[in-house]
Amino acid sequence: MPEVPEVEALREFLDGRLVGREIVRVLPLTVNVMKTYDPPLSALEGATVTAVDRHGKFLDIVAYGPARRGGGRRARRERLHLAVHLARAGWLRWKDTFPDAPPRPGKGPLALRVVLSEGDGFDLTEAGTTKRLAVHLVRDPSDVPGIASLGPDPLDDSFDRAAFAALLAGERRQLKGALRDQRLIAGIGNAYSDEILHAAKMSPFKPVHNLSEDEITVLYEAMRTTLTEAVGRSRGVAAGGLKAEKRSGLRVHGRTGETCPVCGDTIREVSFSDSSLQYCPTCQTGGKPLADRRMSRFLK
Repeated sequence: MPEVPEVEALREFLDGRLVGREIVRVLPLTVNVMKTYDPPLSALEGATVTAVDRHGKFLDIVAYGPARRGGGRRARRERLHLAVHLARAGWLRWKDTFPDAPPRPGKGPLALRVVLSEGDGFDLTEAGTTKRLAVHLVRDPSDVPGIASLGPDPLDDSFDRAAFAALLAGERRQLKGALRDQRLIAGIGNAYSDEILHAAKMSPFKPVHNLSEDEITVLYEAMRTTLTEAVGRSRGVAAGGLKAEKRSGLRVHGRTGETCPVCGDTIREVSFSDSSLQYCPTCQTGGKPLADRRMSRFLK
């Protein structure tokens, strides 16, 4: 799933290609890709993009619709937000041109197409049979429940060590689960939570309430450094190359059985029903492998 670094890179990529441009057509190509119906997608026809923002893992394409006359004499332009969550298997593919014939809905991975006035634009695609990619067209991003409930952005300048410590106060979960909770911190998922914990040299199953003040500092610095460096690697990479860039920069996530680049130990995995985590025993758990089951106990 795209996380903060990739979504931020996509935001920058789109910002340079969409701002100031006119949208002429938005085509939903799967039944459930659109999660909202008011305003209708037709409200974007003739709209001018003014910004591309990010809220956690959500992209937010901001546009002003064409002037429409209200009850008074002045024509009004409605501010709209096309909010996109790519979910686990979604992606954005930029197109310089599109075929003359429109795509057939429900065929292949295509979920939604946005066409600009000069004939270029982008497709949203989603691989696999489980369809979770979500698109909302709203007048305010807080109208999207997933955005309204987000915690602070870990890359925001105001999110300092004190703010991080305040979030963790009273938290009873384990580190891995807390870092992935979008209501606590926005934008960190399965991959970068593994990377942050490896950089901090902490077990994914360590209870948050057991962290010392020094450990909170270490974890905060690992989070900021890991995410900032990942954003730096992704910056300037075209949308089509971001997945490969992400994989190349990961030290432990998705590298079960490989050698830890820090200590040389073998990277191990804990599997769950719908995901898995990777870690280094030497760096993170005192050399002891974790039990590969839902309960966070060491193997004996």
